[in-house]
Amino acid sequence: MVSREHTLSRRRVLRAGGLVGIAGLAGCTSLGSTVGGGGDDGDADDDGPVAVASFFSFYDFARKVADGTPLTVKNLVPTGLHGHGWEPNLSITRQIVTADAFVHVGKDFQPWADRAIQTLKDDGVDTALINVREGIELVPLAASLDRDEEGVGENRGRDPHFWLDPQRAKRAVDNITEGFVDLLPEHEDAFRENGETYKTDVLDRVDADYEAIFDAASRDVVQLAAHNAFQYVGERYGVRMRPLVVNLAASGDVNPSDITEAKRVIDENDIRYIGAGVFETLRPAKQLVAETPVEAYFPVTPYAGVREDWVEAGWGYEEIAYNINMPTFEVVLGNEAPEDAGPEGWAAEWRNFE
Repeated sequence: MVSREHTLSRRRVLRAGGLVGIAGLAGCTSLGSTVGGGGDDGDADDDGPVAVASFFSFYDFARKVADGTPLTVKNLVPTGLHGHGWEPNLSITRQIVTADAFVHVGKDFQPWADRAIQTLKDDGVDTALINVREGIELVPLAASLDRDEEGVGENRGRDPHFWLDPQRAKRAVDNITEGFVDLLPEHEDAFRENGETYKTDVLDRVDADYEAIFDAASRDVVQLAAHNAFQYVGERYGVRMRPLVVNLAASGDVNPSDITEAKRVIDENDIRYIGAGVFETLRPAKQLVAETPVEAYFPVTPYAGVREDWVEAGWGYEEIAYNINMPTFEVVLGNEAPEDAGPEGWAAEWRNFE
């Protein structure tokens, strides 16, 4: 249990200069301290409790759980970047140390977050740690995965992208709720009501609407010019997801053999449209458009990052599902023509996007 008086006192001491050990956490990059969805520089809200999140999806879940309470939730991932495969600079790391709670994805997925947690423990900083993956069963990695990318430690050979399954995502909401209740027990009723509402009104609805899309499809294969992040979609809805980048990193290279295999899948399944990662290189997607019967690519994202316009519109997991992923799956499965999918103007905006 964390009292508000103790929390504020601790944070003021840390901000006054007691940031022990954080220089060792910062990476060698010089990313800005942009908070991709709700804050600015980490020094705001000095007089209220703050939770920071290491990953966009769970920032979004956390802000919904905290709605209407004094708890401010901030996203540490800079706008336009994925939630893994980057290193925070000192200003982002500082926010972890001075926060009241750190919402993270568990061990062996974000090395920088693992290092931050270890430093908090080593230095005796009492930031509450909320592991969103607690109690969630991870599926084995796809057989096509590059063995060099299969992870380390307790998650070796397991796919970490569980939040793409809305039912597994509900457990993450529960873990966040319990962490916030421990942090601010006087707001337990609000946290629990918000969490249950989000699971029922958003995640169950997203799940049902995804299921309807895949149930309506005559094809059970989706070709993606994206990294290996969508296996849980295939697992949940009975579809074969074919990533072109067969490792877990969005920056992964494409092998010539992967292009050859994608061409085979496209020809055998009469595929005319493919999905391409919003925050990934578009060269492979363009190559498939140029060298196969594919007419166009459309956007997919594993909710791992956000664009500036999405931030300005207040988009979260729900809005990205309905405005990005669902229309693309409708198109790539052949359920709808591009001009009939998504909100008005969707196809014009996203067809062969840059």
